Amino acid sequence: MDQHDDDLICVGHVLGAQGIKGWVRVFSETSPRENIVSYSPWLIERSGELRKVKVKGRLQGKHVVAKLQGIDDRSQAEALSGCQLFIERRLLPGLEAGEYYWSDLIGLTVETQRAEPLGVVTAMLETGADDVMVLQGERERLIPFVMDEIVREVDLANRRLVVDWSPEY
Repeated sequence: MDQHDDDLICVGHVLGAQGIKGWVRVFSETSPRENIVSYSPWLIERSGELRKVKVKGRLQGKHVVAKLQGIDDRSQAEALSGCQLFIERRLLPGLEAGEYYWSDLIGLTVETQRAEPLGVVTAMLETGADDVMVLQGERERLIPFVMDEIVREVDLANRRLVVDWSPEY
């Protein structure tokens, strides 16, 4: 698959098989993590191709387990280990003004209020207090995603984010 379409969101990946009846353990990037099974169908990326499957599942201990349509035994489930899981953006609930999905922030160019480039958002981290943007530029930076205090502007149309942050930090 080429660069993923804007209408697809990566929500996790398959960790491995669970049991003998085709269930898989899933790493979920949704919050809370069990929400991943409420989005169906999933698109599974395998060898650069996407396959759409209906899914059901549940939280089991610390993991999410899922049963995928057409996957009926352990060997089929094991073959999916490492595959990324996508959903269509239309399945996500709408957001209020000033709210953003992490997938919308990743890839944005970040600059200071003086238009000094700081890097590109490559990942987001949940720390318990505030979410943190991981930026890659001339060096890696970690910047808290705190609207109005640090993050001054999110311009999704122009793929940029303006922060009140010194390049010296």
